[in-house]
Amino acid sequence: MSKKSNPILKNLKIILPIVLAVFFGWLTFSRLPISEIVPYFKKANYWWIVLGVFFGVLSHLSRAYRWNYMLKPMGYSIKTQNSIMSIFIAYLANFGIPRSGEVLRAAVATNYEGVPFEKSFGTIVTERVFDVIMVLLICVVTLFFQFDFIYNILIEKLHPQKIIILVLVMSLALALLIFYIKKSKGKTANKIKGFANGLLEGITSVRNMKNKGAFIFHTVFIWVMYILMFYITSFSVQELHGAPFSSLIVAFIAASFTVATTNGGVFFYPAAVLSALTLFGLTEEPSYAFGWIIWTSQTFMIIVFGIISFVYLPIFNKKQKNLK
Repeated sequence: MSKKSNPILKNLKIILPIVLAVFFGWLTFSRLPISEIVPYFKKANYWWIVLGVFFGVLSHLSRAYRWNYMLKPMGYSIKTQNSIMSIFIAYLANFGIPRSGEVLRAAVATNYEGVPFEKSFGTIVTERVFDVIMVLLICVVTLFFQFDFIYNILIEKLHPQKIIILVLVMSLALALLIFYIKKSKGKTANKIKGFANGLLEGITSVRNMKNKGAFIFHTVFIWVMYILMFYITSFSVQELHGAPFSSLIVAFIAASFTVATTNGGVFFYPAAVLSALTLFGLTEEPSYAFGWIIWTSQTFMIIVFGIISFVYLPIFNKKQKNLK
């Protein structure tokens, strides 16, 4: 039974995010027709969008450069050009099948640089661990500096009694989850344990690096560029000028989760931005339009550089081989 169900589960992982994306897209567009969004694209300031894309490119270049810091302790290295192209190919592949890009990226390192697949893939998993840490850190910092503002928003939108009940329910759910993970030996519990162990292993792995400072710098730089890309692009929509920075950070965090869990965040990303910004009292139409503008600009960047990388990768490595 389990063997027969595996292909079904694999297909569900591919099909379900697409179905949900289409559903949420239809649900949102039924409330905010596309005809109300298009004018914002027409009057947007594209200089800000281009600058935002530039920051996005810098983040990917930094991620590619940082990869060697994790490979070198194991005795391997990868050409910067191959690392950059593998990054864009990975992001492009994730639009088709979520998380398939990580496998392709590791395959590039194996095929063209001779890095064992399990080792290159392990470093990519470690990267994801640090991505999770950075997102959590951004959440904590945002809450610390904007606590009063966010707290007042929550009080305004939710009754204090509901907040207390929500906190109690979440605390109980967390306690039950921890108890279940400790006692259970099932596949789901083992996966959660593996993720938690990976989180700890990823943090401690920095100790074995010779260039700890450079690795941490690039890790922070990558996420600063992500935030700048999001924040700068918001200037392209005139109606969002003067929007609280905290609202944009909350929208950024919400949108980041959609990219990590779906096919590049299609439909989910703009909807997440809309939900976050309207929570802070911003108007629906420009908020949703901004969600589509930032998602479209990022997607366009990934598609263009991903296709170029996919085509040029074998050509570049063939030239390198001929030079030897």
